[in-house]
Amino acid sequence: QAHLVESGGGSSQAGGSLRLSCRASGFKFTNYRMGWFRQAPGKEREGVVVFLPGSDTYYADSVKGRFTISRDNAKNTLYLQMNSLKPEDTAMYYCAASRYIHSWISLPSDFDYWGQGTQVTVSS
Repeated sequence: QAHLVESGGGSSQAGGSLRLSCRASGFKFTNYRMGWFRQAPGKEREGVVVFLPGSDTYYADSVKGRFTISRDNAKNTLYLQMNSLKPEDTAMYYCAASRYIHSWISLPSDFDYWGQGTQVTVSS
């Protein structure tokens, strides 16, 4: 059974950094396209950074230049390095896996497996 477990969330002052991790199990990690999403209270879940086919990556405009996604296939782990954090980055962050490895869609509907989320809170 597929399982994704996020960690690394917490509180930060504006301008600080956090690194999220997502440990995958129960499926072949290298066969899936991975991504990070977030959802703030009262808002829809949105893609933050999502791997696209080939070496391309989708970054939400609001995080370009500040967030970086990476994956360690040997450890079945996905990472999100978040720098220069802003209060508007406050949200629950989720990692997700999609079997549609050739898809250019970065929407939640394109993803099959989800973690339980990790809270990120940024204060001004």
